Amino acid sequence: MSAPSLLRFEDLRAVGLAAGLVAVGVTDVEPFLETRSVLEDRREKGLNATMQFTYRNPTRSTEPAALLPGAASLIVGAWPYPGGDTSSPGVGLGVQEGAAGSGTSMRPTGRVARYATEGHYADLRAALGAIAAEIESAGHRTRIVADDNALVDRAAAHRAGIGWFGRNANILVPDHGSWVLLGAVVTDLPLGRSEPVGDGCGSCRRCIDGCPTGAIIAPGVVDARRCLAWIVQAAGPIPVEFREALEDRIYGCDDCQEVCPPSRRSPAAGEAVGVGGRVDLLELLAASDEELIERHGRWYIAHRDVRHLRRNALIALGNAAAPDDHEARSLLHEFAEGDDDLLAEHARWAQSRLDVRSGAR
Repeated sequence: MSAPSLLRFEDLRAVGLAAGLVAVGVTDVEPFLETRSVLEDRREKGLNATMQFTYRNPTRSTEPAALLPGAASLIVGAWPYPGGDTSSPGVGLGVQEGAAGSGTSMRPTGRVARYATEGHYADLRAALGAIAAEIESAGHRTRIVADDNALVDRAAAHRAGIGWFGRNANILVPDHGSWVLLGAVVTDLPLGRSEPVGDGCGSCRRCIDGCPTGAIIAPGVVDARRCLAWIVQAAGPIPVEFREALEDRIYGCDDCQEVCPPSRRSPAAGEAVGVGGRVDLLELLAASDEELIERHGRWYIAHRDVRHLRRNALIALGNAAAPDDHEARSLLHEFAEGDDDLLAEHARWAQSRLDVRSGAR
């Protein structure tokens, strides 16, 4: 019989924090039965829209013991990413300097959710990998799970004491809010269970009131059919009733995080977001399929069909371009007269939107 491991969770937590995680917790691998029931109920009500991920197989997603033979523990970590300036959430549409065809010095840009601006998931996996390496050096097995439909990461984070469930359904980490990515190391090393974090939202409902489409239909309940973050990822046409609300977004939506007090107090809320936070819409629409995959292939793109990125960009162009931007108008005309029905319809909408905005100026 081998000697018991001398590894303690406190030691592994220190490794994770040293690797850049802002919170590390541990829990057992008992099934997340309540979460399974919630997934099944919301799927039955259609609240997941066409989203699959953990909704595809709720039983699989809530059985952490199935992730690794002999699994005993989940070590959950939170990786921070820049939240950017949240002093004026949701105000203004983005432009950047450049040579536009209209002769102006500003080009229309599309907004990207903060988590997707850089390869933050690679950083998360590297930090979890440091914990896994420490465990494996002691003779135990591990598996890293991040952005994986095999585990409902928010449920794992909550039970591991990483944070509490906010009314926007995100995990809120004390002192860091929701500007974090979550992942876990599954191991056969028994480690116990961290104390849970109590609710910190109180009576606040800023995320509910601040959602531009009313997608948060109850505390902690998001209707994906109205959620802009899902709408830009879903296949097919963007529902007309949500196109103006999309404003200049082409990937993701941060509104419910921007207005959240714990997230606004986070150090991440003052950290500058890189150039990946804004994408030149005219360049995106002119790029080839290969170029778009090279630039944005880490994003979730429905069916890996970059037409959906162009679809999003066309709507953003209608909402964000100057109505007298000749280059934007020319590109929209090209798509509107093209043989791709999906893109042509969205381009025609964008043309009409520019006409309306021109008359309102």
